[in-house]
Amino acid sequence: MTYAIRIHQTGGPEVLSWESVDLPAPGAGEATVRHAAVGLNFIDTYHRTGLYPLPMPSGIGLEGAGVVEAIGPGVTEVQVGDRVAYAGGPIGAYAEARNIPAHRLLKLPDAISFDTAAAMMLQGLTAAYLLRKTYRVQPGDAVLIHAAAGGVGLIACQWAKALGATVIGTVGSAAKGELAKAHGCDHVINYSTENFVSRVREITGGEGVPVVYDGVGKDTFMGSLDSLRPLGMLVTYGNASGPVPPLDLLLLSQKGSLFVTRPTIVSYTAKRADLEALGAELFDVVASGKVKIEVHQRYALKDAAQAHSDLEARKTTGSTILIP
Repeated sequence: MTYAIRIHQTGGPEVLSWESVDLPAPGAGEATVRHAAVGLNFIDTYHRTGLYPLPMPSGIGLEGAGVVEAIGPGVTEVQVGDRVAYAGGPIGAYAEARNIPAHRLLKLPDAISFDTAAAMMLQGLTAAYLLRKTYRVQPGDAVLIHAAAGGVGLIACQWAKALGATVIGTVGSAAKGELAKAHGCDHVINYSTENFVSRVREITGGEGVPVVYDGVGKDTFMGSLDSLRPLGMLVTYGNASGPVPPLDLLLLSQKGSLFVTRPTIVSYTAKRADLEALGAELFDVVASGKVKIEVHQRYALKDAAQAHSDLEARKTTGSTILIP
C-alpha cells in the first residue's frame, strides 16, 4: 500500500485527493520507482481541469526522480538500486511510489540530485527539444522566449545564451524581469507595461526574430507571429493563458511565409534513442554549470492542491517540486 494523489472528476485544485492505493509487483517491462521528489508542471493543471482529458479516475503528474526498487520480467534498461528520473508520462507521478515502463527511465549522473532532476526533467527535456530539434538555435540568432521567468523559460534562456543566441524574454512583473536577466536574458520585456512586438522590432532593428518559443498561448499568439521575420517559426508549446483560437492559414503567407508548429515531448522522445540523446544533452549542460536549476518552491506531495493554486495564480517562479 502506498499513497498517491488521485482525481475522480475534473475541476479546481480541490479535486486533487490524497489516497492510499495498491501497488502491485512490476509487470513485464516495468520498474517500480520509489520517488524522492516529483515535479510540478503547468500541464498538470490542464489534466486536472479537463483541457487535456483523462479517463477517470486517474493519477496525475508526468515527472519524478527516485530509486528503482524492483524490476519486472524483461527489463534491461535499469537495475534495482539505480538512481533514475523520467518525464513525459505515463501519467501518475504524484505518488510515493509507482510502476512505470522501464524504457522511459533515464539513469541519473551522480552530479545531479533527485531534487534537481525532479525540477528539471520535463522542463529541461522540453527546452532540449525546443532549442536543439524543433528550431536548432545557432550562434548569433535572436530568439524570443515568452514566460522567461517560468520553469521552461529559465532553463531555455540560459541554454540559448550558452548556444550564443541573443535572448529576448517576456515577463509579467519587474521582479520576474530581474530573475530572467539573471538567467541569460539580454533583453527583458514586461508585457504588462510594454508592447512586446514593438520592443522586439526595436531590439532587432526592425527585422524580427527567426523563432519565438511561446508557452503562453492565446494572449501572446498573434503578437508572436508579428515578432517573426519572414520565414520565421512560431513554436507554440503551451496554453498558460488559454488555448489558441482557430487560425486562418492565409495569415501565415501574408505575414511572411511563416511556420507554426505545436510540438510535444511525447513525439520528440517516443523513441528510446531520442530520449537518451536529449537526456544526455540536458545532463551535460546542467552538470557543466551552463544551465543552473533552481528549486524555488517545495510542497509536501499531499499538499498538491495548494501547489496548483499557487501555480495558476502566477505566484511561483522557476521550478517547483513535491516531496513525498
